[in-house]
Amino acid sequence: MTLETLSGPLLALLLGYLLGSIPFGVILTRLAGAGDLRTIGSGNIGATNVLRTGRKGLAVATMLLDIAKGTVAIVLAHIWFDQAPLAALGAFLGHLYPVWLKFAGGKGVATVFGLLLGFTLIGGLSWIAPAVYAMVWLGVLALTRYSSVGGLSAVVAAPIAAGLLGRIDLAILFLGFALLVFWKHRENIRRLFAGTESKVGAHRA
Repeated sequence: MTLETLSGPLLALLLGYLLGSIPFGVILTRLAGAGDLRTIGSGNIGATNVLRTGRKGLAVATMLLDIAKGTVAIVLAHIWFDQAPLAALGAFLGHLYPVWLKFAGGKGVATVFGLLLGFTLIGGLSWIAPAVYAMVWLGVLALTRYSSVGGLSAVVAAPIAAGLLGRIDLAILFLGFALLVFWKHRENIRRLFAGTESKVGAHRA
């Protein structure tokens, strides 16, 4: 294997990481004068914590941008390098562990949805996969009002959907993503079992 043959995969991984590591929640809250997101609520950089600033528009924008960066990474890597899975891995790891924030990033639920959309746009998955993800995510959130439960349920649905659609390779990839999302939610899981997890719309003590 030569440097030339390695350059495409490495560039796809790097492209994904750089796009995934953009901390939109931190950037948007600072630009809006809402302070440093990492010192608010749970300290997480995702849309749920942005919502705790009271800026619903910023929370929606953060979620959409966290979704978009995963989608864009896959589409660009597919066009430029034909290495979508590596870009997906890079984008996901970039979001969870951004070098700019000392590797303290988000929890990955929105970005996983963006990755599903990306694979759908390049023809790797049916629209059924992101549709199932969105329905599980929003449906469980609406039923429980726990953002963590909605997100965790959705990431479990992703590899199942990919597998049922015949993409075992992507099912394995998204299973790995799901395990990391569960790891990033370990404090939320502890609070759920303790009965102290905050619900969406509730004031955090």
